[in-house]
Amino acid sequence: MAGAGNNGVRLRVVSALAMMPPALAAAWFGWPWLPALVAAAAAGMGFEWARLVGAGTGGALIVATPLAATVLAAFAYPAAACAVAVMGAATVGAQAVGRAAPAPLWAAFGTLWLALGSVSFLWVAATAGRATVIWLLALVWAADSAAFAIGRAVGGPRLAPVLSPNKTWAGFVGGLGGAAIAGAAAAAMSGAAMAVLVPLSVLVGVAAQLGDLGESAAKRRFKVKDSGGLIPGHGGLLDRLDSLLAAALALGALVLAAGSPLP
Repeated sequence: MAGAGNNGVRLRVVSALAMMPPALAAAWFGWPWLPALVAAAAAGMGFEWARLVGAGTGGALIVATPLAATVLAAFAYPAAACAVAVMGAATVGAQAVGRAAPAPLWAAFGTLWLALGSVSFLWVAATAGRATVIWLLALVWAADSAAFAIGRAVGGPRLAPVLSPNKTWAGFVGGLGGAAIAGAAAAAMSGAAMAVLVPLSVLVGVAAQLGDLGESAAKRRFKVKDSGGLIPGHGGLLDRLDSLLAAALALGALVLAAGSPLP
Protein backbone atom coordinates (compact mmCIF):
# COMPACT_ATOMS: atom_id res chain seq x y z
CA MET A 1 0.00 0.00 0.00
CA ALA A 2 2.82 2.37 0.86
CA GLY A 3 4.49 1.60 -2.45
CA ALA A 4 1.29 2.36 -4.34
CA GLY A 5 0.99 5.63 -2.46
CA ASN A 6 4.56 6.59 -3.30
CA ASN A 7 3.96 5.77 -6.95
CA GLY A 8 0.92 8.04 -6.90
CA VAL A 9 3.00 10.88 -5.46
CA ARG A 10 5.70 10.39 -8.09
CA LEU A 11 3.10 10.38 -10.85
CA ARG A 12 1.58 13.58 -9.46
CA VAL A 13 4.99 15.28 -9.40
CA VAL A 14 5.91 14.18 -12.92
CA SER A 15 2.55 15.35 -14.29
CA ALA A 16 2.86 18.71 -12.56
CA LEU A 17 6.37 19.26 -13.91
CA ALA A 18 5.26 18.29 -17.42
CA MET A 19 2.50 20.93 -17.40
CA MET A 20 4.72 23.80 -16.31
CA PRO A 21 6.72 24.47 -19.52
CA PRO A 22 3.66 24.94 -21.80
CA ALA A 23 2.03 27.26 -19.26
CA LEU A 24 5.17 29.33 -18.80
CA ALA A 25 5.79 29.48 -22.55
CA ALA A 26 2.23 30.69 -23.17
CA ALA A 27 2.60 33.30 -20.42
CA TRP A 28 5.92 34.48 -21.86
CA PHE A 29 4.84 34.74 -25.51
CA GLY A 30 1.33 36.01 -24.75
CA TRP A 31 -0.99 36.50 -27.69
CA PRO A 32 -2.32 34.26 -29.20
CA TRP A 33 -0.85 31.39 -27.22
CA LEU A 34 -2.01 32.38 -23.75
CA PRO A 35 -5.63 33.13 -24.74
CA ALA A 36 -5.77 29.91 -26.78
CA LEU A 37 -4.51 27.87 -23.83
CA VAL A 38 -6.94 29.53 -21.41
CA ALA A 39 -9.87 29.08 -23.82
CA ALA A 40 -9.09 25.37 -24.24
CA ALA A 41 -8.80 24.95 -20.46
CA ALA A 42 -12.07 26.85 -19.88
CA ALA A 43 -13.95 24.60 -22.30
CA GLY A 44 -12.38 21.48 -20.80
CA MET A 45 -13.25 22.53 -17.25
CA GLY A 46 -16.79 23.34 -18.39
CA PHE A 47 -17.14 19.84 -19.78
CA GLU A 48 -15.90 18.35 -16.50
CA TRP A 49 -18.22 20.54 -14.44
CA ALA A 50 -21.23 19.60 -16.59
CA ARG A 51 -20.50 15.92 -16.00
CA LEU A 52 -19.86 16.47 -12.31
CA VAL A 53 -23.22 18.15 -11.64
CA GLY A 54 -25.19 15.85 -13.93
CA ALA A 55 -26.24 18.59 -16.33
CA GLY A 56 -27.14 16.20 -19.14
CA THR A 57 -28.28 17.99 -22.29
CA GLY A 58 -27.83 21.33 -20.52
CA GLY A 59 -24.10 20.72 -20.32
CA ALA A 60 -23.46 22.39 -23.66
CA LEU A 61 -24.19 25.80 -22.15
CA ILE A 62 -21.87 25.08 -19.22
CA VAL A 63 -19.09 24.47 -21.74
CA ALA A 64 -20.04 27.37 -24.02
CA THR A 65 -20.32 30.04 -21.32
CA PRO A 66 -16.70 30.04 -20.03
CA LEU A 67 -15.43 29.50 -23.58
CA ALA A 68 -17.37 32.48 -24.99
CA ALA A 69 -16.43 34.69 -22.04
CA THR A 70 -12.77 33.79 -22.47
CA VAL A 71 -12.82 34.59 -26.18
CA LEU A 72 -14.33 38.02 -25.47
CA ALA A 73 -11.70 38.67 -22.80
CA ALA A 74 -8.98 37.60 -25.23
CA PHE A 75 -10.12 40.27 -27.67
CA ALA A 76 -10.15 42.95 -24.94
CA TYR A 77 -13.86 43.02 -24.14
CA PRO A 78 -13.76 42.27 -20.40
CA ALA A 79 -17.10 43.92 -19.57
CA ALA A 80 -18.88 41.92 -22.27
CA ALA A 81 -17.08 38.80 -21.08
CA CYS A 82 -18.35 39.31 -17.53
CA ALA A 83 -21.87 39.94 -18.83
CA VAL A 84 -21.78 36.69 -20.81
CA ALA A 85 -20.52 34.87 -17.71
CA VAL A 86 -23.38 36.16 -15.56
CA MET A 87 -26.10 35.63 -18.16
CA GLY A 88 -24.81 32.19 -19.10
CA ALA A 89 -24.65 31.07 -15.46
CA ALA A 90 -28.17 32.40 -14.80
CA THR A 91 -29.49 30.53 -17.83
CA VAL A 92 -27.73 27.33 -16.73
CA GLY A 93 -29.43 27.61 -13.33
CA ALA A 94 -32.84 28.32 -14.86
CA GLN A 95 -32.55 25.40 -17.26
CA ALA A 96 -31.48 23.09 -14.45
CA VAL A 97 -34.52 24.11 -12.40
CA GLY A 98 -36.78 23.57 -15.43
CA ARG A 99 -35.41 20.08 -15.97
CA ALA A 100 -35.52 19.31 -12.25
CA ALA A 101 -31.78 18.69 -12.38
CA PRO A 102 -30.23 17.57 -9.09
CA ALA A 103 -28.27 20.73 -8.24
CA PRO A 104 -29.18 23.91 -10.18
CA LEU A 105 -27.28 26.23 -7.84
CA TRP A 106 -24.12 24.15 -8.11
CA ALA A 107 -24.46 24.09 -11.90
CA ALA A 108 -24.94 27.87 -12.10
CA PHE A 109 -22.29 28.84 -9.56
CA GLY A 110 -19.68 26.55 -11.08
CA THR A 111 -20.32 27.96 -14.54
CA LEU A 112 -19.90 31.49 -13.20
CA TRP A 113 -16.72 30.54 -11.33
CA LEU A 114 -15.11 28.96 -14.38
CA ALA A 115 -16.03 31.85 -16.65
CA LEU A 116 -15.05 34.71 -14.33
CA GLY A 117 -11.86 32.98 -13.21
CA SER A 118 -10.74 32.53 -16.82
CA VAL A 119 -11.71 36.10 -17.74
CA SER A 120 -9.91 37.48 -14.70
CA PHE A 121 -6.74 35.57 -15.59
CA LEU A 122 -6.64 37.03 -19.09
CA TRP A 123 -7.56 40.50 -17.84
CA VAL A 124 -4.71 40.44 -15.30
CA ALA A 125 -2.36 39.28 -18.08
CA ALA A 126 -3.44 42.18 -20.32
CA THR A 127 -3.42 44.75 -17.51
CA ALA A 128 -0.44 43.78 -15.41
CA GLY A 129 1.82 42.02 -17.92
CA ARG A 130 3.55 38.69 -18.27
CA ALA A 131 5.77 39.09 -15.20
CA THR A 132 2.63 39.20 -13.04
CA VAL A 133 1.21 36.14 -14.79
CA ILE A 134 4.42 34.18 -14.22
CA TRP A 135 4.45 35.26 -10.56
CA LEU A 136 0.81 34.15 -10.20
CA LEU A 137 1.54 30.75 -11.74
CA ALA A 138 4.62 30.25 -9.57
CA LEU A 139 2.72 31.32 -6.47
CA VAL A 140 -0.12 28.85 -7.06
CA TRP A 141 2.27 26.02 -7.88
CA ALA A 142 4.32 26.74 -4.76
CA ALA A 143 1.25 26.94 -2.54
CA ASP A 144 -0.26 23.73 -3.94
CA SER A 145 3.00 21.81 -3.70
CA ALA A 146 3.81 22.97 -0.19
CA ALA A 147 0.28 22.29 1.04
CA PHE A 148 0.37 18.76 -0.39
CA ALA A 149 3.88 17.94 0.87
CA ILE A 150 3.53 19.38 4.37
CA GLY A 151 -0.01 18.14 4.84
CA ARG A 152 1.10 14.65 3.87
CA ALA A 153 4.21 14.75 6.07
CA VAL A 154 2.72 16.37 9.18
CA GLY A 155 -0.93 15.38 9.14
CA GLY A 156 -2.79 16.56 12.21
CA PRO A 157 -6.19 18.22 12.63
CA ARG A 158 -8.43 18.44 9.58
CA LEU A 159 -9.02 21.84 8.05
CA ALA A 160 -12.67 21.32 7.08
CA PRO A 161 -13.63 17.64 7.38
CA VAL A 162 -17.20 18.28 6.28
CA LEU A 163 -15.98 19.73 2.97
CA SER A 164 -12.76 17.79 2.41
CA PRO A 165 -11.63 14.88 4.60
CA ASN A 166 -7.97 15.00 3.56
CA LYS A 167 -6.96 18.64 3.97
CA THR A 168 -5.22 19.61 7.21
CA TRP A 169 -4.34 22.82 9.00
CA ALA A 170 -0.68 21.88 8.59
CA GLY A 171 -1.15 21.72 4.84
CA PHE A 172 -3.00 25.04 4.82
CA VAL A 173 -0.22 26.79 6.74
CA GLY A 174 2.38 25.08 4.56
CA GLY A 175 0.60 26.35 1.46
CA LEU A 176 0.73 29.90 2.78
CA GLY A 177 4.43 29.43 3.45
CA GLY A 178 4.93 28.28 -0.13
CA ALA A 179 3.09 31.36 -1.39
CA ALA A 180 5.21 33.60 0.81
CA ILE A 181 8.43 32.04 -0.51
CA ALA A 182 7.23 32.55 -4.09
CA GLY A 183 6.47 36.19 -3.28
CA ALA A 184 9.87 36.71 -1.68
CA ALA A 185 11.62 35.16 -4.67
CA ALA A 186 9.62 37.32 -7.09
CA ALA A 187 10.45 40.44 -5.09
CA ALA A 188 14.15 39.59 -5.04
CA MET A 189 14.24 39.02 -8.81
CA SER A 190 12.08 41.98 -9.81
CA GLY A 191 13.16 44.59 -7.31
CA ALA A 192 9.60 44.98 -6.00
CA ALA A 193 9.11 45.82 -2.34
CA MET A 194 9.34 42.66 -0.26
CA ALA A 195 7.01 44.19 2.34
CA VAL A 196 4.31 44.52 -0.32
CA LEU A 197 4.74 41.44 -2.47
CA VAL A 198 5.07 38.83 0.30
CA PRO A 199 1.81 39.76 2.11
CA LEU A 200 0.10 40.05 -1.27
CA SER A 201 1.33 36.58 -2.19
CA VAL A 202 0.01 35.16 1.07
CA LEU A 203 -3.38 36.79 0.47
CA VAL A 204 -3.62 35.36 -3.04
CA GLY A 205 -2.40 32.03 -1.61
CA VAL A 206 -5.35 32.00 0.79
CA ALA A 207 -7.69 32.44 -2.18
CA ALA A 208 -5.93 29.63 -4.04
CA GLN A 209 -6.43 27.21 -1.18
CA LEU A 210 -10.06 28.22 -0.77
CA GLY A 211 -10.57 27.44 -4.46
CA ASP A 212 -9.09 24.00 -3.94
CA LEU A 213 -11.30 23.48 -0.89
CA GLY A 214 -14.39 24.58 -2.81
CA GLU A 215 -13.76 22.08 -5.59
CA SER A 216 -13.17 19.36 -3.00
CA ALA A 217 -16.55 20.24 -1.48
CA ALA A 218 -18.18 19.88 -4.91
CA LYS A 219 -16.62 16.45 -5.46
CA ARG A 220 -17.77 15.39 -2.00
CA ARG A 221 -21.28 16.68 -2.74
CA PHE A 222 -21.49 14.66 -5.96
CA LYS A 223 -19.58 11.66 -4.59
CA VAL A 224 -16.74 11.56 -7.10
CA LYS A 225 -13.01 11.27 -6.49
CA ASP A 226 -11.81 13.44 -9.41
CA SER A 227 -13.41 15.84 -11.85
CA GLY A 228 -11.93 13.82 -14.74
CA GLY A 229 -9.08 11.56 -15.74
CA LEU A 230 -7.13 13.68 -18.21
CA ILE A 231 -4.04 14.33 -16.05
CA PRO A 232 -2.27 11.34 -14.48
CA GLY A 233 -1.91 11.74 -10.73
CA HIS A 234 -4.20 14.77 -10.62
CA GLY A 235 -7.50 13.77 -12.20
CA GLY A 236 -9.11 16.35 -14.42
CA LEU A 237 -8.31 19.88 -15.54
CA LEU A 238 -10.48 21.31 -12.80
CA ASP A 239 -8.63 19.28 -10.17
CA ARG A 240 -5.42 20.97 -11.29
CA LEU A 241 -6.70 24.47 -12.03
CA ASP A 242 -9.19 25.09 -9.21
CA SER A 243 -6.59 26.98 -7.15
CA LEU A 244 -5.49 29.07 -10.11
CA LEU A 245 -9.07 30.08 -10.91
CA ALA A 246 -9.65 31.36 -7.38
CA ALA A 247 -6.24 33.05 -7.23
CA ALA A 248 -6.86 34.80 -10.56
CA LEU A 249 -10.24 36.03 -9.33
CA ALA A 250 -8.69 37.38 -6.14
CA LEU A 251 -5.82 39.05 -7.97
CA GLY A 252 -8.17 40.53 -10.55
CA ALA A 253 -10.29 42.03 -7.77
CA LEU A 254 -7.17 43.50 -6.15
CA VAL A 255 -5.95 45.01 -9.43
CA LEU A 256 -9.41 46.44 -10.06
CA ALA A 257 -9.59 47.90 -6.54
CA ALA A 258 -6.09 49.37 -6.83
CA GLY A 259 -6.94 50.98 -10.14
CA SER A 260 -3.51 50.11 -11.55
CA PRO A 261 -1.24 47.06 -11.95
CA LEU A 262 0.10 45.80 -8.64
CA PRO A 263 3.88 45.83 -8.11
